[in-house]
Formats: sequence, C-alpha cells, structure tokens
Amino acid sequence: MANKQRVLLLGATGETGGAILKGLLNEPESFEVEALVRPSSVTKPAVKALAARGVNIRVADIEGPLEDLVKTLAGIDVLISTIDPGGQLAQLQLATAAKEAGVKRFVPCAFTTVAPPGGVMALRDQKEEVYQHVRKLYLPYTIIDVGYWHQISFPTLPSGRVDYAAVIKPKVEIHAGGAQPTILIDLNDIGPFVALIIKDPRTLNNSVIAYGDVLSQNEIFEIMEALSGEKITREYISADALIAARAQCAAANKADPRNHLTWLQLVGQDYSYSKYVRGDNTPEYAKYLGYLDGTELYPDFRPTKFVEFARELLDGKMEKIYQNMVFPAKVEVASQK
Repeated sequence: MANKQRVLLLGATGETGGAILKGLLNEPESFEVEALVRPSSVTKPAVKALAARGVNIRVADIEGPLEDLVKTLAGIDVLISTIDPGGQLAQLQLATAAKEAGVKRFVPCAFTTVAPPGGVMALRDQKEEVYQHVRKLYLPYTIIDVGYWHQISFPTLPSGRVDYAAVIKPKVEIHAGGAQPTILIDLNDIGPFVALIIKDPRTLNNSVIAYGDVLSQNEIFEIMEALSGEKITREYISADALIAARAQCAAANKADPRNHLTWLQLVGQDYSYSKYVRGDNTPEYAKYLGYLDGTELYPDFRPTKFVEFARELLDGKMEKIYQNMVFPAKVEVASQK
C-alpha cells in the first residue's frame, strides 16, 4: 500500500517497546514493522521470537560508526526509540543518523510522566538533552508521554491476592498525603495510542500526552478496597521524607555516577517527588507545557480505566511485568503514623 509506513522500533523486547510493537502489528494495513537490535542481542531468544513473528531485524551498534548507522536506517519512515533508562544519551547519535538517513519522523524515548526539564527529574533532563539535539538537527519528531502505568500503580492486599502481578511486595505507601491526582495508563493502551499518533500529521513536531485515567493514590486505594472487600493498612510517607530520600539518592548517584542501582533509585525518587510533591503529572500541567491531549485528539479510542484494570487484576487475569528485572533496594524513608 502506498500509505503504509515503515516503522523501525528500538527496544522491541522491552515492556514499553513490546507494547508498541503489539499495537503496530495489529495494523498491518498501516505499518511495516521492523526492529533495531544491537549485534550482541541478535542471538537472544527474545530477538529470535521477534523474527519468528515476521518482524524484520536490522542490526546496528547505535554507538558505533555513524556512517554504518545511517545505512541501517535507510528507507525508514518512522523511528521509535524505547531505549533503557541508562542509555538515553545514546540517542544523540541515533538522531543524527536519522537526520542523515532521511527518516520522516523520530519518536525519541519519552513515554514517561509529565514533568518540566531542569532539576526535577534526572531522567527527564537526559531526555530533554536528546529533544534539544533533535530540534537543532531540524529532524521531524513527536514526543509521546504516557504518565504512570496501571501495572505499577496498584497497592498490594493483605490476602496476597494480587501479589502474582506485583512488581514490588508489599506496596502500601501513600505519598505526601495521597491527594495529588496523577495521569495513569494501561501498558496495553500505549501501542494503540502510538499507532494513532504516528499516523496523525497534527502530532508532527509536537508533544502528546496519552493516558486513560487521572486518579490520586487515595482514590486508587479506595477502588482496590471497594472491589476486593479488603482493608489496606497504609504506610504514609511525608513530603519532607520524600524530599530527604531524593536528596540522599542524588548524593549517592553523584558520588558514583556509573552505579546503575543508585541511578535507578534516584529515578524512582524523582518520580515520587514530581508526581506527589510537585504535582506535575496532570493533564492541566501537560497542556501548560504545550502537550496535545491524546484523549481529545482521538475521542473514538477508549483507553482502559483503572477500575477496569483492577477488576481484571483481582480476577487473576494480569501478567506480571518486569519478570526478569532486578530492582534496587528500597530507600529507607521516614513514615508518618
């Protein structure tokens, strides 16, 4: 088909990348989907599984010679990156190669919560460095943020009923009073949203916020209690305690910037600070920052509400995410009884 887009996806074996891959493969009339993988990953079972699904594999070291990367990107209409948190700045050369290869739209690795650049979230600041590089190149782009996943937003229950799908157990913390609303999305809705966005000329050279719900932690806990019939004993973490823990993580990361675990701890604390203390992750703030609202752009698409997700979760129908990922030790913070 003349209008079919050739999309190259970096990170197709990850959680976000896998969700996007699924959404794009569900529209074969619109997309030819390929995956970009490092030479060291070619023989991995997950990559072989992609090839078995009919996904063409392009192999390149994105930090290798620029001319080789340009050749690898030849003929690509849309390049989507879902690179891991530690690899954000590797996208600088990827963007340069995309420009030289004539890529028509670059979707850098955003897919996070709404936050401003400049000292609020270290990960967001690295992403911003990539965005500014893209703009300096005059490379067509779209930035897509998605808030926080349902899959990592639900509390665990006293009975252990939802432990099978919980990334962290127990998970009963309420941050900074729990009243701050925050944008949420079902991981499985990211792919359909991305498919809509990259077909849409209105989103070119714009930022889009895609989401399914806006709830506070208190509201999330209340939904889980109402549906399960269980009472959750909450652990209250004050705003001051969050700020102190974040400072502690920032100092540890500064002292040892190559330590991946301390970096991940800082990323986690930044998320909590931005969402619950500052209150950044809302549709209103997204619009203030210049985002287009995905729910307004695509009113016919009905993303999953948290209450719908929770019913499926309680019915035992969810699959645990990050099954093979090792998480850093929990940062000890003072609680409010």
